Amino acid sequence: MKVAAKTGERAILIGISFQGQDADATQEYLDELEFLAYTAGAVVIGRFWQKLETVNPRTFVGTGKAEEIALFIKEHSVDIAIFDDELSPSQMRNIERIFGCRILDRTNLILDIFAGRARTAHAKTQVELAQYQYLLPRLTRMWTHLERQRGGIGLRGPGETEIETDRRIIRDKIARLKTQLTKIDRQMATQRKNRAKLIRVALVGYTNVGKSTIMNLLSKSDIFAEDKLFATLDTTVRKVVVGNLAFLLSDTVGFIRKLPHSLVESFKSTLDEVREADILLHVVDISHPGFEEQITVVNETLKELESLGRNTIMVFNKIDAYEFIEKDADDLLPATRRNYSLDELKRTWMGTNPDYKTIFISAKHKNNIEEFRSLLYEEVRKEHVKRYPYNDFLYEM
Repeated sequence: MKVAAKTGERAILIGISFQGQDADATQEYLDELEFLAYTAGAVVIGRFWQKLETVNPRTFVGTGKAEEIALFIKEHSVDIAIFDDELSPSQMRNIERIFGCRILDRTNLILDIFAGRARTAHAKTQVELAQYQYLLPRLTRMWTHLERQRGGIGLRGPGETEIETDRRIIRDKIARLKTQLTKIDRQMATQRKNRAKLIRVALVGYTNVGKSTIMNLLSKSDIFAEDKLFATLDTTVRKVVVGNLAFLLSDTVGFIRKLPHSLVESFKSTLDEVREADILLHVVDISHPGFEEQITVVNETLKELESLGRNTIMVFNKIDAYEFIEKDADDLLPATRRNYSLDELKRTWMGTNPDYKTIFISAKHKNNIEEFRSLLYEEVRKEHVKRYPYNDFLYEM
């Protein structure tokens, strides 16, 4: 299911601006889709978007827009057309016929990135399961016969077509992968049980907000961190000591808008680190123009994982990259977030919410890191006192 070679396949992006969605939001969504395409190895040479109340059930975009895109594809030798939503099998078939190039939807692109990033047997099994679950209803369009891993007398039913055989092979693969994951999940649950004596802290957040950089900073380790989406797939756990308190810190896979449900299902065991954490460090890239929506996406995913409402520290990262645009005195338009300085932002809901503690840092330039360590120490200490109320432990930094 590989999408783009390292040489850089030529791609175009296609999105829909739905009713009530402004042009800036549409461009932000296409920016993220382009970042996904770049992470997969594609070179984006064009963008198309259309305002619609509902998608076209046959071609996703309108007929006229589809013809316009098809002409561009032909004139510029485009290899891949990438849509910012999940397409139905029939839509993919119809669009492929009109465009004459490979069609990918957002889900397929994310699955491809996960496949390229998976390193351990656990992550590879999780991604492979999600890929086959995505592939199963789309066999009719793809019509590339799988290798016969099962053969022999009696295994192929009378009158069974090639695609029906492929479906059976894929269902068997899915069943085997689920069995493998169940075994791995039991092993990981045992490992987590063995670590239960220490307070557990989990880094969560949108993808590419700096979680791995913070992990490296706090644990003094060298976890892979890169300015690409989904740099971390396998959960990494490190023992961290702040002051005289030891705790376990885990770095988890980043969340993203429209994260494929099959991936959430497949990665549930990985995300158990989030479910079982005592404290969540919700990392936010404050320099991103749409960070409020990213917070909402993360909170919705945490709700799905039954982890929303856990003891949380909001870590607003990348303050070094935050851009403040001073509003002209004669500008009658209402101020936007960009017209607020960092000090002003700290006095808004971000810095004064009673439901969680807040810190503003730059992990890259190590701004406010000592304040961050002190806050983290206090929250870990509180959890430790709750768990061991009669411990004679002396809490001093």
